[in-house]
Amino acid sequence: MDVICRHVWMFVEQKCRDHACAKSHRARNELRYNSSMATLRFHIVPNAKIDKVAGEHGGAIKIKLRAPAVEAKANASLRCFLAGQLNISQRAIILEHGQRSRNKVIRIDGMTEEDVRSRLLGAL
Repeated sequence: MDVICRHVWMFVEQKCRDHACAKSHRARNELRYNSSMATLRFHIVPNAKIDKVAGEHGGAIKIKLRAPAVEAKANASLRCFLAGQLNISQRAIILEHGQRSRNKVIRIDGMTEEDVRSRLLGAL
């Protein structure tokens, strides 16, 4: 935990809601919980010829990536690919589960599940 976060946590724990740090911390949390977000399952195929959405695989969205599954290169490539396809920032894409697996659960902040599915699977 970094110094700023400890400072904010200290004020929240002490119920000091008048302090500027505590107010901004609450505002960020409320913004995060009120915004739309999608949690989707993805099936990743590394070492492909091109980066592309390849349909569905057992309810998960199947994506082929050129990156190898070595040292998290495929995970970084997946975030970059999804950000480009969905026209959002890479910071809005969070890998929840599956760091070393082909099957991943990814949270995408700022979009609904229907929006993500239509943008990724709509062109197929």
